[in-house]
Order: sequence, then structure tokens, then C-alpha cells
Amino acid sequence: MATITLKGNAIHSSGVLPPLGSKAPDFRLTRGDLSDATLADWAGKVKILSIVPSLDTSTCALSAKRFNAEVKKLGGAVVLNVSRDLPFAQKRFCQAEGVDVVVPLSELRDRSFGKAYGVELVDGPLAGLLARAVLVLDGADRVVYAEQVPEIGQEPDYESAVAAVRKLL
Repeated sequence: MATITLKGNAIHSSGVLPPLGSKAPDFRLTRGDLSDATLADWAGKVKILSIVPSLDTSTCALSAKRFNAEVKKLGGAVVLNVSRDLPFAQKRFCQAEGVDVVVPLSELRDRSFGKAYGVELVDGPLAGLLARAVLVLDGADRVVYAEQVPEIGQEPDYESAVAAVRKLL
């Protein structure tokens, strides 16, 4: 269990992020067209997993837009934005905000991602949503960078995540 904060108040996640060097847990998430997505869909690719509570919040929206811009500069990597938002809402957000490279994925049908990655919030006003975190996975799905953002309202360390990706490309 990780302790993070929401406006300075302690809240907890269901576990901790997968450790550096470990193989990332597989998942079954839902795309905007309601098809299933698994980690194998991006086999061999460098992946940034941007895990957020909801794209309907300002910090999550900023994060999606920033990672969208960063991955365009990098080339060869993919950003998977994971939340419990409905796929319809994710798709609408991406279209409205010009987020055209980030792949939004939802826990619509299978809620095991949050537990497997240790990011499901278990108490506080956002209980049931996902904590803000960033993971970088190499082409073999090994964790090479992990950040559990300590305050829900805080943006992640984009520079460190992007630097981890650059080392792999």
C-alpha cells in the first residue's frame, strides 16, 4: 500500500508500483471503439503508461496533452493513458483537446489493472479511481522507470519519464 495525498490529506492505494526491472503485469483494458487491448498489442514497443484518476480533471488533462506532445517528438514510443473514465468520455476528450497520439484505455470491463499495478485508490474521496503514476516499459515489457506521483493534484515528472524513453530508443 502506498500513501499519497489529495490536497495534503493522506489517502492510500491498493499496493505499490511494479519494481524496476520486473516484467509489467499484463492487462485487459477497453479502447474507445470498445475493443479489448492487452499489453501484447504493443509488443516490442517502448511504452509510457500514464495512469490518471480522470481526464475530466485539469491535471489529468494537462498530463495527457503534455505526453501527447512529448511522444510526437520522440517517435518510436507509445503513450497508453489509463483511467476508469468511460471509453466514450476518453475519446471525446482526446478529440476535443487534439490528443491524437496518446492511446486512451479504460478499466470499463476488467478492473484488475488498478490492483495489479498497485494504483487503485482504496480510501478518501477518490476511492475507486486510479492514483496518478507513470511507468516506462521497454520493448520486452520490463519496468525501466516508475513514478508514483506523491500528490494527486501534482503533474508527473515528464522530463525523467521522457529521459528514460530516450535511453531505450
